[in-house]
Amino acid sequence: MSHPFYVFGSYGFAAFMILAIIAWIWNDGRLRRRELAALEASGIRRRSQRPSENETK
Repeated sequence: MSHPFYVFGSYGFAAFMILAIIAWIWNDGRLRRRELAALEASGIRRRSQRPSENETK
């Protein structure tokens, strides 16, 4: 085996891992947004969300 094999192999592995982490974060973000939408649809609101005019009266 030659030296370039290890260099290109390590670069390839690093690129694969970076892409895998990006895909994982992107997919997890989609799942969290879906969970938040389901909670908000069921009537559960975020604490940081300002109350509407109907809720303050």
